[in-house]
Amino acid sequence: MTKIDGINDAILRELSRDGRISNLTLADKVGLSPSACLRRVQELERSGVIKGYRARLDPAQTGRAYVVYVAVGLAEHTKAAQEGFERAMQRADQVTECHNVAGAFEYMLRVEVADLPAYKAFHTDILGTVPHVRSITSYMVMGSPKDIRG
Repeated sequence: MTKIDGINDAILRELSRDGRISNLTLADKVGLSPSACLRRVQELERSGVIKGYRARLDPAQTGRAYVVYVAVGLAEHTKAAQEGFERAMQRADQVTECHNVAGAFEYMLRVEVADLPAYKAFHTDILGTVPHVRSITSYMVMGSPKDIRG
């Protein structure tokens, strides 16, 4: 396991902000020589701390600007019911995140679609047909003043 010291933490913060930052600029920002910085980044990648790099897309231009968080309760609390639900969510392209949570319901989903009619179709035709779904509560995103996901 790679130690996350102050310099590694600074590297990770910078890469989280801009995964395409040049090694030279990154080294300058974290106070290392370029070769030492590159060695640290490579070790963070090799050890799995850095899982990969992504492009941040404009949801309005990709037709996925309508974001809904969905709380889903299951009627059965069995392993088979959970696995079946999770498989169904893996197949649903509209679901960009699926989290098994503790609390009043079992799952929290992040759903990204074009608009309300597209969400209604997902709600009815996909989520509404999954066995063992007991409750669905939708939270439409009105704005995102802070979103640091990569």
